[in-house]
Amino acid sequence: MSASKDALQSPSKLTSQQKIALTDDAARKIIAAEVTARDKKTEKLKQLRLAKVALESETVEPSAKKKKK
Repeated sequence: MSASKDALQSPSKLTSQQKIALTDDAARKIIAAEVTARDKKTEKLKQLRLAKVALESETVEPSAKKKKK
């Protein structure tokens, strides 16, 4: 009967160090995910900007200079 009692009892409480470690691990995972997402977004925006600049430089024609009188 003691085997079934052990299965029904709640797990032992976490120590303060274990709680800190869990919180630290979770925070580091969240920060790493945010950094990855930010880097992807930055790279995408950089590619779009470079493509826009390349397109604009191809379409811009040098205008003829007008002489001032």
